Amino acid sequence: MDGKKIENLIRELLKEIGEDTGREGLLATPARVAKSYGKLFGGYKEDPKKLITVFNNEGYDEMIIAKDIDFYSTCEHHMLPFIGKAYIGYIPDNKIIGLSKLPRLVEIFSRRLQNQERLTKQIADTLNDILKPRGVGVVIKAEHLCMKARGVEKQNCVISTSSFTGLFIKNINTRAEFLNLIK
Repeated sequence: MDGKKIENLIRELLKEIGEDTGREGLLATPARVAKSYGKLFGGYKEDPKKLITVFNNEGYDEMIIAKDIDFYSTCEHHMLPFIGKAYIGYIPDNKIIGLSKLPRLVEIFSRRLQNQERLTKQIADTLNDILKPRGVGVVIKAEHLCMKARGVEKQNCVISTSSFTGLFIKNINTRAEFLNLIK
């Protein structure tokens, strides 16, 4: 990202909405926004397949779950935040992942312009591609500022999405176990 170009664009945006870009409170705003965009959209600079640490599985064949993974993302439709929790489970075959890499996957994909459905599927698909596990389950629950501050203005609406592969699709008991464990 070109920070100076973003600063200029933000300055123009502020003018277009009727603000005085010379007033004290806004003098450093373009620079702050450019810096924050570096963090908010930092996921574009990362390749999750290069970041993931994979180990040989030593016979573990039960579900591995990371839950309550906090995330922040930006809705691609209105460029407003959506905030929530991700729940990831998988049943290993020959490989397991470094545990810290499960939240890291969420971080990489959430730090891009997103929709919740794609975010959910990207996490599941990437984990499935890297590990070739017996199954993957991902659930995301999030609140969207575009639904709270504009549009329908519903303050308590939580959107849930899910993506399943392998045993999480084929075996209803596996899916039920995962959904029960993430409650």
